[in-house]
Amino acid sequence: MSESSRSVESLLLADQSNSPTEEKMTADSSDTDLEIEDNERSFATTKGEELYLEACKLVGVVPVSYFIRNMEEPYMNLNHHGLGPKGAKAIAIALVSNTTIIHLELEDNWILAEGVMCLVQMLRENCYIQELNISNNHLDTEGAEAISRIFLDNISSLRAVQLSGNNFREETAQFFAEALLGNYRVKELDLSHNEFSEKGGEHLGQLLANNEILEFLNLSWNHLRLKGAVALGAGLRANGTLKILDLSWNGFGNEGAVALGEALKQNNTLVLLDISSNHINNEGAGKLAKGLEENGNLKILKMTQNPLTVEGAIALVTSLRKNPKSKMEELNISNVIVNGSFLKLLDAVCQVHPELDVIYGDVQGFISKKPEQRPDPMKVIQNYLDEHKLRLWDFFRNMDKDGSMKIPVAEFRKAMMQQSRIPLDRAQIVELVHKLDQHRTGMVDYRGLVDTQKQMIRDQRWQQRREESRQKKEKHKSERVLQTFKNAMEMVTPRSSLVMSSGH
Repeated sequence: MSESSRSVESLLLADQSNSPTEEKMTADSSDTDLEIEDNERSFATTKGEELYLEACKLVGVVPVSYFIRNMEEPYMNLNHHGLGPKGAKAIAIALVSNTTIIHLELEDNWILAEGVMCLVQMLRENCYIQELNISNNHLDTEGAEAISRIFLDNISSLRAVQLSGNNFREETAQFFAEALLGNYRVKELDLSHNEFSEKGGEHLGQLLANNEILEFLNLSWNHLRLKGAVALGAGLRANGTLKILDLSWNGFGNEGAVALGEALKQNNTLVLLDISSNHINNEGAGKLAKGLEENGNLKILKMTQNPLTVEGAIALVTSLRKNPKSKMEELNISNVIVNGSFLKLLDAVCQVHPELDVIYGDVQGFISKKPEQRPDPMKVIQNYLDEHKLRLWDFFRNMDKDGSMKIPVAEFRKAMMQQSRIPLDRAQIVELVHKLDQHRTGMVDYRGLVDTQKQMIRDQRWQQRREESRQKKEKHKSERVLQTFKNAMEMVTPRSSLVMSSGH
């Protein structure tokens, strides 16, 4: 019998051994053996749809038609299908021998620990699934322990695992820290919307310090604060592989900000750090700024929804001014109301770091004072091209190396800031980027300027027609007024006087 057949049988035996009645377990042994032997003969040659239908019949669930239709596709989305633990078991049995599905989505199916154990057993045999989403499935402590066995033994091909919203408490953090200590496969891990706090933060800090493969870690919407936050900062300080760390919506406070600031002085791999909504005030921002003065790798820092004022914003931007090796491309403090002094500082910093984009809130004084109106930057560029008889390619060819008409936002912003031929200031360049990258993809598609040129021509023709129409209306109106005046004069002038005048 093949290995996959044995694995299928082990799942079937597990279903029988988990029977709620003891009578089935103590029934006549010859009958039980015969039943198992029949199953072995049946499943040894059964695969695909037939195997899944037999598994559904065995565990007593209704087959999912979407799963049957898409078994040969690399992406399988079974989110919100109400599978339950038995439905998950039937799916697991069918996937033991499947070689096409590499991305499996099972979010919000109430599969519980029982269902995830079947998935773990399946993953011991299936070496094709690379991405797995089992978020919001009420796995609890027992499910966390089962999942951690996969990481601990390096028994699957998983590269990305999403475990958000599974009621993982403090004690489960140790499972993941120990299991991922020597894991050399998993690069992306999502543990958001769980219940890790101080003790959990200490274990996860050890995970960061010791793991040498993880590149993405999402710990948002937990309760990480105080010692847990400090431990995570210390772990980041020693980490040498992580690129994206999401710590938003926790409780780091200023103590955590201090630890992160120290980590940023030494960490040279992190590219994106999200610490939004972490109760970090101006004092914490000042401590974090000390790390930004020395960091030469971080590109995106998100700090929105923290109790910062313009003083904290100035401290952060000043740190970038002091750091000539900074690679910062985006600083998000979108809830902070800034002032004129901040804008002047930002303009000066962008001269040194032209790729930088700082997202802030309103500007003080703009409520009572009307903002300065600037020309549309896209039309400014188009007018320049028309005036000098240039094509878009002539203007962008130094930025667009492969001729795709798409440029990374940071490179585009830098090139636009450094050119002196077109009179665009920082605010106009920000507006231009938002228009050419409306969906925040990180790539500027300057084919939009082609559409702008066409639109400008249409606008010009429409304006011309409108002006001609207005002039005709004015002319007709003048003629009508003149005629009305003549008619009125004729009505008020006596006819006799007209006759006498003509006779005389």
